[in-house]
Amino acid sequence: MPGLFTVASGEKPSVLKAAASSLLAAVLIVGFFWVSLSRIDYRLDFSFLPDFRIRIWDGFLLTVGVSLASMVLSLIFGALSAAASQSRYLPIRYFSSAYVIFIRGTPLIMQIYLFFYLVGTAWGVDDRFWAGVIILSVFQGAYISEILRGSYLSLDPAQLESARAVGFTRAQTMRFVIIPQMTARTLPALAGQFASVIKDSSLLSMISVVELTQAMREISATNLKLVESYLFLGILYLILTIPVAYASRVLEKRFSYAA
Repeated sequence: MPGLFTVASGEKPSVLKAAASSLLAAVLIVGFFWVSLSRIDYRLDFSFLPDFRIRIWDGFLLTVGVSLASMVLSLIFGALSAAASQSRYLPIRYFSSAYVIFIRGTPLIMQIYLFFYLVGTAWGVDDRFWAGVIILSVFQGAYISEILRGSYLSLDPAQLESARAVGFTRAQTMRFVIIPQMTARTLPALAGQFASVIKDSSLLSMISVVELTQAMREISATNLKLVESYLFLGILYLILTIPVAYASRVLEKRFSYAA
């Protein structure tokens, strides 16, 4: 039996071993929470969920929409910041550096309040959906900027010199040398970053964006089923993030040659 749950170093587990180990891990996790609930004599009751299915579905779709829009916009912000960090003009380079340091060095919840109530009010951004998208994009853009910058700096300078030696223009060098290699090196990390976007979108409930977390918060306030509401909320987020995490692993293996 112990051999069913062990593998040698570097060995890939068989389907049977992987399934058995996954099942055991799931039983341990569920068992831990079950014992915790038993110790406080709490009985779970999810019978209220069907009554709120429309509100939950609307929140689920809004979370997906915010996450997708934020990922696209954050890629743009990240690419611009990464390019600016390599600029010959020092003010542009230092602006990019200050942006990354500020965003990565401060909590997202502080940024949400600062940008929505100060910057958003000053510039007339009243739509909470787009305000949330912009805030998340600015936040994630700083991390994507570092991913792209690190990927660019990891390129072999000899390849760029070779491209110039054979007569490639800057555009051709970017198309045939830089972009293919940066794509291979950044896609796994970017896929993982998308999972962070999904989870971070939950904080937009602080400015009353009725995404999934805010929807479940309102539901729990209505029927006082706090434990059930947040357990179900966690399951819904796992439905969104597990496929993204799996895609990230697949991409990492697919492009592992670029490491």
